Amino acid sequence: MRIGAVYPQIEVGGDPGAAKAFAVAVEELGYDHILAFDHVVGGNPESHDLNGIYSHHDSFLEPLICFAYMAAATERIEFISGILIAPQRQTVLIAKQAATLDFLSGGRLRLGIGVGWNDVEYEALGADFTVRGKRSEEQIELLRRLWTEPLVTFHGKWDRITDAGINPLPKQRPIPIWIGGHKDIAVRRAARIADGWLPLFPPSERGAAKVAQFKQYCADAGRDMADIGIESWINVGGYDDGFGDQCQSEESWHEWANGWQALGATHMSVNTMKSGYTSIDQHIEKLAQFMSVMSGLQGS
Repeated sequence: MRIGAVYPQIEVGGDPGAAKAFAVAVEELGYDHILAFDHVVGGNPESHDLNGIYSHHDSFLEPLICFAYMAAATERIEFISGILIAPQRQTVLIAKQAATLDFLSGGRLRLGIGVGWNDVEYEALGADFTVRGKRSEEQIELLRRLWTEPLVTFHGKWDRITDAGINPLPKQRPIPIWIGGHKDIAVRRAARIADGWLPLFPPSERGAAKVAQFKQYCADAGRDMADIGIESWINVGGYDDGFGDQCQSEESWHEWANGWQALGATHMSVNTMKSGYTSIDQHIEKLAQFMSVMSGLQGS
């Protein structure tokens, strides 16, 4: 299993030096990738009925730009957006930005995408919140063509391009696309057309049933699980995402990781947020502790 670290940007995003320090440190610790969230704007909870845990009070760097900055300071570590809210963005611009990052980093990007929950962002970006699922599927088709073909003609419902292409193409052709989400429609979509799936729940009996359903959807689509990744995550701080208990003890780290490994997870990201930390160094120290305790997990 490949182990990544979640960039704790809602707690350190106001420190410009934190991104570089974090990237360099986690690469030296032996982590395989860095995961970062995406929100373009945050709504004011006093004027919006927000169906989520973030607002305008939380700091978010644009993930692809942040990754480019981190890539310049590192040599090996990979990057995954967890997740980029694709349907609220222009598809060709996503393709260009991702291709540039992948080209400059030497092929170190996995593009995790999803449809999001925040209609405030869709309004701000001039996108239709109600068609985000269907639009994301069209986007994936176009993204893969833009990353592999020098010239593309594509006339879809939401995107049109006539005999044009991006240059340079990415190093990976195409860049792997992973889909995040736990609702059935998102799970089905990931099984049909994604290179990997980013679920958000514990490796419990209910979680095992969800993974089994995902594997069945993959089989129904004629796909081999050997070609599809699963990225779980573990909260080692005090972060409560509403989907499971935090893993506070080293024993619980082993239980959680072993549980996901048994379910077939290929990747796992470690989240240190909501631990009361006030500096990036504290997050790095926690990640160092995790890697020391769980050293046998990688590659197994």
